[in-house]
Amino acid sequence: MSRKSESNGERISDAEHAVMEALWDRSPLSAVEVCDQVCEQRGWSMPTVKTLLSRLVTKGAVGTEPEGRKFLYSPLIERADYVGGESRRLVDRLFGGRAASLFAQLAESEALTDSDLSEIEALLKEMRK
Repeated sequence: MSRKSESNGERISDAEHAVMEALWDRSPLSAVEVCDQVCEQRGWSMPTVKTLLSRLVTKGAVGTEPEGRKFLYSPLIERADYVGGESRRLVDRLFGGRAASLFAQLAESEALTDSDLSEIEALLKEMRK
C-alpha cells in the first residue's frame, strides 16, 4: 500500500476527521477497532463507522487490506499534510491568505495564552535561522 500526501481533493468532513484521527493514532484497524475508538464518545453505531470508512476510501484518504473475512483500514494521507492543507485553506478563506491576520485575530480575541505566545516566538526564531 503506497502513501500519498493528499487525497484526491475531496474535503474530509468533521465526522470523517474523527475516523482519520483514530487511524492516524494506530493503524491498520478493522471497522470494529475504529468503532471502539470513536463510537462511544460520538454516540455512533457500527453502520455509521462503516459508512464513514467507505467515504474515506472513495475519497482516497484511506486504503484497505483484506484480512480473512474483514478489512483493515490505514490512512493514505499523512496527518501533517492534512493539517497543513486545512490550515492553508483556513487562512486563504478567512484571512485573504495572510497568516499574520489570523494571529492578530487570535490575539485580539484573547485566544492566545502566554504559553502559546512563547511557542510562537520560539518557532519564529527557529524559522529565521
